[in-house]
Amino acid sequence: MGNLVAIVGRPNVGKSTLFNRLTKSRRAIVSDTAGTTRDRQYGKCEWNGREFSVVDTGGWVVKSDDIFEEAIRQQVLIATEEADLVLFLVDVKSGLTDWDEDVAVILRQTKLPVILVANKVDNNTDQYDAMEFYKLGLGDPQCISSASGSGTGDLLDLVLSKLNTDEVDDTEDGIPRFAVVGRPNAGKSSIINAFIGEDRNIVTEIAGTTRDSIYTRYTKFGFDFYLVDTAGIRKKTKVNEDLEFYSVMRSIRAIENSDVCILMIDATRGIESQDMNIFQLIQKNKKSLVVVVNKWDLVEDKDQKVIKTFEAAIRDRMAPFSDFPIIFASALTKQRIFKVLEMAKQVYLNRTQRIGTTKLNEVMLPIIENTPPPSMKGKYIKIKYCSQLPETQIPSFVFYANLPQYVKEPYKRFLENKIREHWNLSGCPINVFIRQK
Repeated sequence: MGNLVAIVGRPNVGKSTLFNRLTKSRRAIVSDTAGTTRDRQYGKCEWNGREFSVVDTGGWVVKSDDIFEEAIRQQVLIATEEADLVLFLVDVKSGLTDWDEDVAVILRQTKLPVILVANKVDNNTDQYDAMEFYKLGLGDPQCISSASGSGTGDLLDLVLSKLNTDEVDDTEDGIPRFAVVGRPNAGKSSIINAFIGEDRNIVTEIAGTTRDSIYTRYTKFGFDFYLVDTAGIRKKTKVNEDLEFYSVMRSIRAIENSDVCILMIDATRGIESQDMNIFQLIQKNKKSLVVVVNKWDLVEDKDQKVIKTFEAAIRDRMAPFSDFPIIFASALTKQRIFKVLEMAKQVYLNRTQRIGTTKLNEVMLPIIENTPPPSMKGKYIKIKYCSQLPETQIPSFVFYANLPQYVKEPYKRFLENKIREHWNLSGCPINVFIRQK
């Protein structure tokens, strides 16, 4: 099961640079104005054949001085609650600050493994400067330079040695896992209760693999699946519930451990940035999606036009991925609850379908002939053949072309849309690859 590593530390100690190095993404905008990017704060790190998730807590701080310190303190608390390991980053160049000492107090009280990382160590003198961080009582500072990358290999070896890998998963293979995700108060627990009902005996709970995923086996009305329930297990902390960072940290595990995500949106509030953050997590993990607009019973005016507008707004915000079912439901009155399960099952099946090569070529080649990829530098691009790759996690299609490097993103999207028009892949992400024939 996935392990989660959180990077904490005060602003400008190099959290984003370290995050980029670990997740090998150069995409995060690193600049001196604090708080530049948001959705780049989560990624996967692979080292020596093992994979874990990394969260950079820095991107979730509200920028204003009076609540700044408090906000970071909140985050360190959340990180220690939700992660499996914390990397505490300090800056050798600016030395030990009161703030670092405050955070160290929180980290010393947690039972989690904490690695103290002294950043910006560029030469031997800097290494001596790192000695003052022994004061924090968090063991040896690991000296690195996240800008040049020196020391990061040793750091990763240390991280892997401290991560627990012997977690076993008792869930059976081949049975879909549905996760209900969404921001706090969107109605996650009420919909889970509506599914399961008070009739708890049809439910077998499997103690979570990760510290807070509980799988609930649901076999009723011809369904058989696991509900990944990561909510209501943990005691409510001293955390202000509406923190975006909190709902994102909370959702990561549920999403990673599922096949289909049921994203709950509150009908009375519309789509908010928090919903988008969770949606991006679903996309990054390439999971299937069903969107449920909950509390529909509270909406006064429910005619078709309102529904259409609402749907359009959701698809618009989530573009370019817009081929997913949207269900207007109410966990409270149980309206269309059954439909949610049916859709989740259908979306799961869509993900596993195989399209025969002959059929695929029969449909796609004439379309490509009519609308070929735009020529580049006076060269014409020809696509002669296509097929679906066997045994992939999500449906993946390869188009063989004479000049694959010239086929750009918009055309790939065009091909994806055409595939979606002809086959039901609703709710599931697909890959389109262009390769040399």
